[in-house]
Amino acid sequence: MHTDDIAWNHAYFDWGPMLVENILQPLHRGDEVDFRPEAWITHDRPGSITVPAGADFIWVEGTGIIREELAPWLDASVWMQGDLDEQERLLVVRDGDSPEQLEHVANWLLEELPFMLREQPWARATMIVAGPPQIDHDPNTELVVAPPTSP
Repeated sequence: MHTDDIAWNHAYFDWGPMLVENILQPLHRGDEVDFRPEAWITHDRPGSITVPAGADFIWVEGTGIIREELAPWLDASVWMQGDLDEQERLLVVRDGDSPEQLEHVANWLLEELPFMLREQPWARATMIVAGPPQIDHDPNTELVVAPPTSP
């Protein structure tokens, strides 16, 4: 499940209660999820967020999932440490560099950076996947374990 689907045309980070009420609580009860967020209806986005009942595990992916208000609902978490400049470069490769997209990224960062400083998800994570790209290794056969970086 992607937090981008919860956040889509709703809010960059103010979606925790919606995630808990409509996805995490039903899953913890053993129910299936078939959730169509209000923004999807308003903007005519087809489909819904679906998760079958009885799954052995659910992977909830996205920036903002590791936060205090969601901690009771998560059994484990993984923080992916990355370089901000590299992340911005990869966003341009993936989503383009139109003025609208660049404005979206700038607006995202206006909320993301304060969120990160406040929540410090790396400090709550069960595991941190980190390592500067300059550490030489074979990514097919080796995992580099590096000390955490400072916030």
